[in-house]
Amino acid sequence: MNLGETKEILIQNDEFLLKSKTWLVHSYEICNQIGKKTDYSLDEMDAFEALNSRFARASDLLIQQMFRTIQMIELEPGGTILDRINRAEKLGYINSAEDMKRIREIRNTIVHEYNQKDVIRLFHDILDETPILIESIEMTHSYIEKYLTIS
Repeated sequence: MNLGETKEILIQNDEFLLKSKTWLVHSYEICNQIGKKTDYSLDEMDAFEALNSRFARASDLLIQQMFRTIQMIELEPGGTILDRINRAEKLGYINSAEDMKRIREIRNTIVHEYNQKDVIRLFHDILDETPILIESIEMTHSYIEKYLTIS
């Protein structure tokens, strides 16, 4: 894949990520109004399930797609997810690698969590971490805009 094709993928991934952020913000606002509880109604559970899905999707797009594509454009060698996260912090397009690692752990839990008590704790964790994910998406988008205007 040449640099021009990689740039096109970066632009496309950025567009997907920004749309994903819009949906994430929408679900977060609804669930933040519901708040942290020990028991949720069916409608509230539906709202949190949508937030779960959107959180997982946005974090995947950011970490798996964007970080990898940025790395390819900057001609950096491949590496693990943790390598990409640490590099993102070093270059300043996220504030904290530790935050991103927590977000990744929550995403993995979303995929595998079935215990009702643990699901409620997961909802609370997602409420806490969603603002950090949103900020990281915005910072990464700004980094990309800067890159695209320079190159």
